[in-house]
Amino acid sequence: MFKDKKSILYMWLTSTFLTFLLMAELTGSKLISFMGFTLTMGVIPFPVTFLITDTLNEFYGRRAVKHTTFLGMVMILLAYAIIVIDLKIPAISISPVDDASFIKVFANSGLVIVGSIIAYVIGQMIDINVFHYLRMKTKNKHIWLRATGSTVVSQLIDSFVVIFIAFGNKLPFNELTSIASTNFVYKLFIAIGLTPLIYLLHSLIANYLGPELEELEKERDLP
Repeated sequence: MFKDKKSILYMWLTSTFLTFLLMAELTGSKLISFMGFTLTMGVIPFPVTFLITDTLNEFYGRRAVKHTTFLGMVMILLAYAIIVIDLKIPAISISPVDDASFIKVFANSGLVIVGSIIAYVIGQMIDINVFHYLRMKTKNKHIWLRATGSTVVSQLIDSFVVIFIAFGNKLPFNELTSIASTNFVYKLFIAIGLTPLIYLLHSLIANYLGPELEELEKERDLP
C-alpha cells in the first residue's frame, strides 16, 4: 500500500477523474433541456474532470497529467470494447432490458465515445499546455487565470468536436452548432463558478500534504 501522502492523493484524484470521465462518456448520448437550451447529459459529470485535471497539473505537473490523460483514453477504449461485445450478446426472454432498448442506449453511446476520445485527447493536450504556459507567465500566481483560461480554450474545441462526431449523422448542421455552443457556454459558466472551489481544494491539498508539498513542487517543475 502507498504510504506517502502525495501517492495516495494522486490515486484518489485519478480514480475520481476516471469515474467522472467514464460517466460523462456513457451518459453523453442523452440530450436534455436546460433553461430552454439543449445539452448532452455528459455535461453534468464532465466539469469535474477539468477541475481534477487542473488540480493534477497544479500539484503534479504536465508529466503526471499526461499519464492520467493516457490512462483515461485507454479506459474509454476499454469501455467501448466492452460495449461492442455486450451489444452482440442477445438478452434472454426474462431480461428486464431487451435488446432493442440496450442497443438504442449503448449503440449511441459508442458513437459518443468515439467522438469523445478524439475530442478528449485534443482538449486535454491543449488544457495541459495552456495551463503550464499561463503558470510560467504568471510565475505561479493567479490560480484562477490558468485554471479558467486553460479550460476555456480546451473546452471550446472539445465541445464542437465531440458533438459533430457523435451526432453528425443524426442532426442538421445548425442544430449541431447550437448544441455545441450551448455545451461550451455551460462549461464556461461552470468553470468560472468552480473558481472558489479550486482555491478551496488547493488549500485543503496543501494542508494535507504538509512537508511533502515542497518535495512535490520540486518534482512537478522537472522537465
